[in-house]
Amino acid sequence: MDKDKNIESTKMEDINAQIDAVGEDEQHRYPWYAIKLYGFTQKKVEEYLADNGLETFIPLEYVDEEDKEHKVKHILRPVVKNLIFLKKTKDDAIIKKIISSSNIKMSIITVSKIDKRYCEIPVRQMDEFMMMCNPDILLKKFISEEQAHLKTGTLVRVKRGPLQGLSGKLVRSNKNYYLLKDVPGMAVLLKVTKWCCMALE
Repeated sequence: MDKDKNIESTKMEDINAQIDAVGEDEQHRYPWYAIKLYGFTQKKVEEYLADNGLETFIPLEYVDEEDKEHKVKHILRPVVKNLIFLKKTKDDAIIKKIISSSNIKMSIITVSKIDKRYCEIPVRQMDEFMMMCNPDILLKKFISEEQAHLKTGTLVRVKRGPLQGLSGKLVRSNKNYYLLKDVPGMAVLLKVTKWCCMALE
């Protein structure tokens, strides 16, 4: 097991089983989109999209919150409030109609300001991002997409330890090494041991 004990409060075999499943039957699975939100809560957007038969994902993290009785509770909260991820299980035309028909202001992130095609997140990339966002995995941090693009590093795959099989950019921050996985709108950094990683060509 990784000496840094990156994962706590979750079963190692569960994480490893998820990693082993990544990439299996990938051609029969769906990519994802990132959707920017404007002024509405993610819960309302999640419910609206679910009512229209669409699956979503919201990255969550544990935070400490003090109640009226001054008791501290450990609760799950969205990492960012203006972003939600949507699985592309319907044609673009149908998804566009669902979004435009709503009174909720939101927009799918496009490839660029010039290229207005929706920016697809590949299946494996999203699978690994979702696993790295697991709230039970400690020693991680979230950064913006812009911050992620400024970080230099080497593309690697973790070859041993509880995170074996995950891939990303190996970057250094405050004398520690992290596995960086970015998607449109945000990125996650998960602490790893450098010697557990193998460079990808």
